[in-house]
Amino acid sequence: MCSSFRSLLPALRGVAARCPPSQICTSLRTYATEAVPGYDHKPSHYGQPLFQSHPHLLRPNELTPGIPSEEYERRRKELMDSLPSNSVVVLIAAPVKYMSGSIYKYRQGSDFWYLTGFEEPDSAVVLEKNASSRGYRMTLFSNGKDSAKEKWDGPRTGFDDALNVFKADDALTIKAFPGQLRSMISLYSNVYIDLPQSPRKNARSTKSLLRYLSPSVNPRSEYESVVESLSSSRRKPLAPLIAQLRAFKSVCEQQVMRMAADISGRSHAKTMRFTRPGISESALAAHFEYLCSLSGSQRLAYVPVVASGPNALIIHYTSNNQVVQDGEMILMDAGCEYNGYASDITRTYPANGSFTPPQKELYSAVLSAQKTLVGLCTEAEGLSLHDLHRKSCDLLRQELKQIGFTLHTGDLERILYPHFLSHPIGIDLHESSYSDRGELLKAGMVITVEPGIYVPPTAQFPKHFHNIGIRIEDEVLVGEKHPVVLSVSAPKEIADVEGACQGLLGLEPI
Repeated sequence: MCSSFRSLLPALRGVAARCPPSQICTSLRTYATEAVPGYDHKPSHYGQPLFQSHPHLLRPNELTPGIPSEEYERRRKELMDSLPSNSVVVLIAAPVKYMSGSIYKYRQGSDFWYLTGFEEPDSAVVLEKNASSRGYRMTLFSNGKDSAKEKWDGPRTGFDDALNVFKADDALTIKAFPGQLRSMISLYSNVYIDLPQSPRKNARSTKSLLRYLSPSVNPRSEYESVVESLSSSRRKPLAPLIAQLRAFKSVCEQQVMRMAADISGRSHAKTMRFTRPGISESALAAHFEYLCSLSGSQRLAYVPVVASGPNALIIHYTSNNQVVQDGEMILMDAGCEYNGYASDITRTYPANGSFTPPQKELYSAVLSAQKTLVGLCTEAEGLSLHDLHRKSCDLLRQELKQIGFTLHTGDLERILYPHFLSHPIGIDLHESSYSDRGELLKAGMVITVEPGIYVPPTAQFPKHFHNIGIRIEDEVLVGEKHPVVLSVSAPKEIADVEGACQGLLGLEPI
């Protein structure tokens, strides 16, 4: 364990102690890679892990790992309280995706999961605002139990458990959704609903909603009548409202994200140790994914970038199909998804374990700017993402001039540093397309900080830096006065990076 991580342990334990007793969270919990001795409940009776079937993954009050049932209730209530009277919310599950006739590992739609915790496909939820103490009525539609299909595809959650576990007021078959939807939305002036994305970029079709959900449930005439009612002026966008809630991470969310970042950070460190000249980029990507899975990650959060040498000049290099050469650096942008939350970390390190003088000089310049920018990620600074990006340009320009770069107009922003500094992160890698880069940072937000320099082999830049690409990316929890680096487990100081590569930190490749 590195000293920087040890120094954070008291603070993390303090956060855990402040978590309300009714919200037992995941601070410093062990990874779910071993079963509880003497426990065997197979096959499960539910369509997803629950405490009743997977006590090695969840605690008694958790609906999904790390997130208590009460938190899902709070999210729904906050949303419904923000809506005007006479409002209804409609959300449908993500579609099942196929490759060569086989089903991809299913991932629930982010907004649907954020409000329900329900992970099965072919499902929908309707929230009707009312005057009850709860503030709304929840109807959950799903497939329910079907022994014949469960024999092939695995267990499903029954309607009784939809009521008892997921706290729905009513649980109905998805086949009843079109008719129920038609009758429900006719009662409300404000219908908050997001239609599925059309295959055409940024295009949405009103008639795609029910076809997308379950095209064979009822005759086409029934669909048409529902679609007509959705096409009226009563329809309101839902995603921007949920995005406002998702922008601020609860204590429990912060702890799950820290776990995701720890898994990814340690996998970065061990992959540094695993790297050697002559190995393929694809082997490094596979090693990273293997380590994440071994530690409990469900999937990678995105296709990793493992760019050796000049490949690092390609910002989104994901081919990962060339061989690492001696003297090159590896730019690895990779992160796992853990219990529903993404991580996103980039490290750049020498393939043979030691930086060359030019590599070290350029790396130090980027690192200096990155650490300064991380320190500005507080509510007290009163900065927006746009402000941070402008500061990153100023800092990088100063650093590059100190090591011999003569920069002309456009050299930095158009060539050496062509991407934006930061993005929000959470359930999704890029948390929301509705986030405003001009909005001031507030405590509880989580963002990335990822300056980079990519030097092409052209005459206007010093030759000894040619074909070097460096990016250093951390996940940062914005605090009121002090930021918290969630990705602290990934080495980034030069001594730590070389130590990880050479095995001096006590890390082994596996």
